Amino acid sequence: MPKFIKNYPLILLCLFIGIMLLPNLDSMQVTIMEARNFITAREMISDNNWLLTTMNGEPRYQKPPLPTWLTAFSALLFGVKSVFGMRLPAILMVMVLGIFTYKLSKFILKSRAHSLINALILTTSFYVIGITIEAPWDIFTHGFMMVAIYYLFLLFKSETVNWKYVLFASLGIAASLLSKGPVSFYALLLPFLIAFSFSFNHKNLKSKIVPFVTILILALVLGGWWYLYVRLEDPHTFEAITSKETANWTSYNVRPFYYYWSFFTQSGIWTIPAFIGLLYPYMKRRAIHYRAYKFTFLWTIITVILLSIIPEKKSRYLMPVLIPLALNTGFYIEYLFRRFKHLNSKKETLPVYFNFTLIAIIGIVAPFGLGYLFYEQFHNHIIAFSLFGFVLIVISILILTKLYKKKIKHVFLLTVVFFASIFLFGLPVFKTFTSDNYKSVSRLLKKNETEAIKTYSLEGATPETIWQYGEKIPIIHNLDKVESLPKDSKFGLFTYGLSEENRSFLNSYFNIEKVNHYDLNEAEPDSRQYKDRLTFDYYELTRK
Repeated sequence: MPKFIKNYPLILLCLFIGIMLLPNLDSMQVTIMEARNFITAREMISDNNWLLTTMNGEPRYQKPPLPTWLTAFSALLFGVKSVFGMRLPAILMVMVLGIFTYKLSKFILKSRAHSLINALILTTSFYVIGITIEAPWDIFTHGFMMVAIYYLFLLFKSETVNWKYVLFASLGIAASLLSKGPVSFYALLLPFLIAFSFSFNHKNLKSKIVPFVTILILALVLGGWWYLYVRLEDPHTFEAITSKETANWTSYNVRPFYYYWSFFTQSGIWTIPAFIGLLYPYMKRRAIHYRAYKFTFLWTIITVILLSIIPEKKSRYLMPVLIPLALNTGFYIEYLFRRFKHLNSKKETLPVYFNFTLIAIIGIVAPFGLGYLFYEQFHNHIIAFSLFGFVLIVISILILTKLYKKKIKHVFLLTVVFFASIFLFGLPVFKTFTSDNYKSVSRLLKKNETEAIKTYSLEGATPETIWQYGEKIPIIHNLDKVESLPKDSKFGLFTYGLSEENRSFLNSYFNIEKVNHYDLNEAEPDSRQYKDRLTFDYYELTRK
């Protein structure tokens, strides 16, 4: 590898992640999970609700506050309307995750190159990047837990007790608890502890019992105080939310035990290498560090088993599996680095040729196919699309060229660059897919402030709507009593449909004018991504 890469791998890793993700950080539509987090961060600032967190003025204790605190601090720097500022902390957590994956690998393997391979596999795994948009709390809870795992590993392997490791491990677990409760404790830390106990010697572990218990106690105190505070300050709401969240584990999104067993596909471009890396009989003779390979293999499999036991299952819950999976896959990639030039067996070479050739073919064909299928969307953005296509084709040709010469290191790095290029050059292009029906509510607040009109919603607005609008939208829960109506002489009303019964009731007291129809879907109405809940009407009501 180039000298700079060898000497400054962590700087390179952070630069890579930053260049890949930061330039187009505000180009993607805000998801429902993000919107909830962003609204809570905004209300932290506007209402000074830093502990008793709210969303649209209602208590929101489902998620601990640390990710939202970090989001709010970023918003103070970049502005509460800045999507870039709101998303920045999640991207920084990707860097943290990559850094401590590298550091853990380097401590175990004593190899900068191998450790960088592992970190690059992880930070270019599909769902590690996807989770920052779909469910940002996950990257925080697992990122902080990875910090804790690194220092726990140092503690377990040290001859004496280093209390600095105890402190840092405690802080990592505490931060994880304050990010999404005990999720990562179960999904990442527990499998790590089990895998470690089966993979490494235990001669020093007895002396680490007291420090480990100390870590757990400190983590519980530092990470659990918020839960106790909310329980004491707002017990009824806290208990209701806790009961509902707990019930979801057994009654919501219930899937069969085997639902997660295609987990390796979540690594995206590394699907085939990840699968081969899990072939224990094959890899145990080829991994350069057998004990470390056994550790990452067990860590991966145990994580999947533990997650499979929980009745509630979602694809995004697999994100913690990708951490040990990346470490495990790295052994296969490192083996190819060492041996691919000398491999003659088709059983070993064909999967490699198939995997990287497939990626290259996709990179060559995709620009032409997309250009043909979506010409109308692209023709007004021909320069951006041409640049995107040119970059993908050039990288793909280089992959094929280096693969033919069996220069697998170059193939690996080019594949990493290929993945990054999709985000760097592709996102501006795909922004052009926004539907002609799309209509944001972001300008409505300024108009209403000018006219001194307060806006309400009938039965509640979606988080995306509240985020775009820019402030709270109070809810009118029913229209069966005059007391339920706002006292304003004139007000705005978001509704997903005004029934004849409701219209008749409102007509008794107000003149009703439909002002606009909004559609927050960037997808076309015939698309599978189209959501009816993002379409609604806006009325202005003037008291008679």
